[in-house]
Formats: sequence, structure tokens, C-alpha cells
Amino acid sequence: MRNELSRALSSADVKVQYDTQCKRVLSQKQILAWILKHTAEEFENLTLEEIENCIEEKPEISSIRVNPGETNETIIGSSTENAVSGEGAIFFDIRFVAHVPRVEEKIRLIINIEAQKEYYPGYQIQTRGIFYGARMISAQLGTEFADSDYDRIKKVYSIWICMDTPAYVGNAITVYSISKRDIVPGFPDIKESYDKMSVIEIGLNEKARTENQFLQMMNVLLSAKTECRTKKKILTNQFGIRMENSLIREVDLMCNLSGYVEKLGIEKGENNLGKLISILLKQGELENIRLVSEDEQIRKEFYKKYGII
Repeated sequence: MRNELSRALSSADVKVQYDTQCKRVLSQKQILAWILKHTAEEFENLTLEEIENCIEEKPEISSIRVNPGETNETIIGSSTENAVSGEGAIFFDIRFVAHVPRVEEKIRLIINIEAQKEYYPGYQIQTRGIFYGARMISAQLGTEFADSDYDRIKKVYSIWICMDTPAYVGNAITVYSISKRDIVPGFPDIKESYDKMSVIEIGLNEKARTENQFLQMMNVLLSAKTECRTKKKILTNQFGIRMENSLIREVDLMCNLSGYVEKLGIEKGENNLGKLISILLKQGELENIRLVSEDEQIRKEFYKKYGII
């Protein structure tokens, strides 16, 4: 029986960078553990298995709505949207809470992960990341801390995964965080009092070489070109990700859909078959996609049914 990661990965292979499928893949705890270990300093000395156990509950994927000041009694780790009167709603791709075990106490972190297909969507990613982080901090009022008890504010991470970065960036990881700089020394350095937000940018480019194992894994995981069977084999054998090797028919079909997108121009509907497959894909008629691709007569019937020709 396929495990949860295998199911999500298979369904995402139609076009793994489609938003919903990508979120489902990235929200698996195995993948989140890899991300946290290689980006968040609190987890760098823990094993992947230990980090998985640190992730509280099930990560939410753009599904729960929370209006600060109205329904903020909801656990903040389960909130994927913040809305303030007079402002537009903000949807978080993936949002969850993780704790860092310590002898004296548990450090609790609130983490947001975003999948970004465009490296420069008209603004700097790190700027938007700061905004997201600030909203996650302000939304803690009434959930993580009350009134003036600001010392109870939990650190937040806004992690941005940028796919298909330009060649001059390649594969890269950068952290933007709050730090202390003395102009005139005197104040003690109490890091936990100001280390409350980090924005992390992960750049992926599968055409560029990298020696970083985490970036290698992410490039394989989010590749729109690697065939699903090969992808799962690499993830299992090279990176130790737990996944069933057997594939059922529906999974094979889903994996082939990414090839259809590339070959037929589905997203732009560049030809009749591309338009038809686009319609069937949106309606979830996966078996019919295979039929119209292989049988000309059936294809003509579907053309007529949907008024394409």
C-alpha cells in the first residue's frame, strides 16, 4: 500500500510545479524534515527522524481561514490565511508548528513554506518573505502571547523555494535574519530576545551542478522532466526517502501527463489535442486522457463532445 508521500508525489507528477500538487508534495513530513535540517539552525544537529517527530500535527495547506482579532483562538500553527479588515486575504502555501527539544524547555517555531515558480515576480522574494514573517508574528497576539507579554513571541520562519532560478543564481540557499550590531557597545547580547524571524530563500536549478545533497534532492523531487518511476527510485536509493516502489496504473498515467504538458502545449492550448487534454485534466478524467491520446476515433468523439472542432 502506498504511503502518503508516494500518493502525493504521484498525483503531483502531472505538472509537479502546479501549485496544489507542489504543496501536497512539500507538506509531507519527510520533506519538511529535510527542509528544516538544511535551513533552520535549531534543527541542524538533529536527525531527519527526530525532526519529523518535532513537527506538530498535520501541516495545513491553504485551507483554514483565520481573521486576527476575530477567530484567533485557533492554534496559530493551523492557520493558512490571515485577513485584516480593509486588507486583502493572505494565503500561506504551507504553515505548521515545530518544537525544538531542550533539557530545560521546548522552543516552539512557527514555519511557513512557499513554492515560487517565478524568481522575480515583479518584486524581491525576500521582501515578501519579511511581510509574511511579520504577519505571522503579529497574528500570535491572543494565541501565543497576550497583552504586553512579548517575551512569549515565537520565532517564525518564512521559507521560499524558488524553482527554475536563472543561471547566475543556480542552486543556492540564503538566510535573512535579525542580528545585533553595536554602535556603542554596552547592551548584553540576548539572542533569544531579538532572534524572532528568519526569511530563507532556496534556489533550484536542475540544469546547474551542485554538491549540496539537500539541493540535489529538491531538484529531483520537483523536477518536471524526470519520469516518476525514475524519480521515486532516486529519492529512495540516493536520499533514503521512504516510498513504495510499485506503481499502479493511475500513477503511471499521472506521471506521463507532465510529458503531455511539455509536448502538446497544454497550458497554452496550442493545438486541438492540447486543448482537449487540458479540459480533461481540469475535470480529472485521467483515464480518458490516455484514451484520446492513443485512439484517433475516440479523440474525434471527444472533440465533438467539447466543441473543439
